[in-house]
Amino acid sequence: MGRGRVQLKRIENKINRQVTFSKRRSGLLKKAHEISVLCDAEVGLIVFSTKGKLFEYANDSCMERLLERYERYSFAERQLVPTDHTSPGSWTLEHAKLKARLEVLQRNQKHYVGEDLESLTMKELQNLEHQLDSALKHIRSRKNQLMHESISLLQKQDRALQEQNNQLSKKVKEREKEVAQQNQWDQQNHEINSSTFVLPQQLDSPHLGEAYQNTNVVDNGEVEGGNSSQQQGAANNTVMPQWMLRHLNG
Repeated sequence: MGRGRVQLKRIENKINRQVTFSKRRSGLLKKAHEISVLCDAEVGLIVFSTKGKLFEYANDSCMERLLERYERYSFAERQLVPTDHTSPGSWTLEHAKLKARLEVLQRNQKHYVGEDLESLTMKELQNLEHQLDSALKHIRSRKNQLMHESISLLQKQDRALQEQNNQLSKKVKEREKEVAQQNQWDQQNHEINSSTFVLPQQLDSPHLGEAYQNTNVVDNGEVEGGNSSQQQGAANNTVMPQWMLRHLNG
């Protein structure tokens, strides 16, 4: 007997429904792969189970590229055939597209962090590994670039600090030299001022009056009397200054 035609309606038995889903899903994925290989077509297949689990197939393992291409073509068709965007049907379709795209992005994000990898095939895992390797290369390249820039900046700052330190050391040496010269000049001025006070001290000697008195003694050793003292005073007034006379009188 031949195989009877299956009636298309929901299978009420939960176990039979799950078994049928698994078989039909495998056959659908196989047919999608066959048409992509035999006809060189780009095929993207998305299936959600009753529990919300995602099953997909893309001939080049890049569902995002296929969805972007579909959005471009559908957008071009919408531009050619104007539709009423205010109708509930258009909003429902747009919401479904955005929701599907969000789920794809969330699934890819989980794959990138190493989660939910059971549903991926060997080829999909290899493509994911290649994408992660490329991302790591870009990250390491950027990190090395930032490290080199940081090292160059630190080297410039080091050279600037060394130059500033050399300038400060030069200024300190110049200041020390100026202070040494100033001390030397002060010492020389002090010695000169000390030597200028020697002559007045010698002029104030108490024996100066006696020297002037001895000049009035005559050759025979006698001192003139009477007018001799007046003549001596007159002579002293004409020869000696006033401050010497006061010193002698004292």
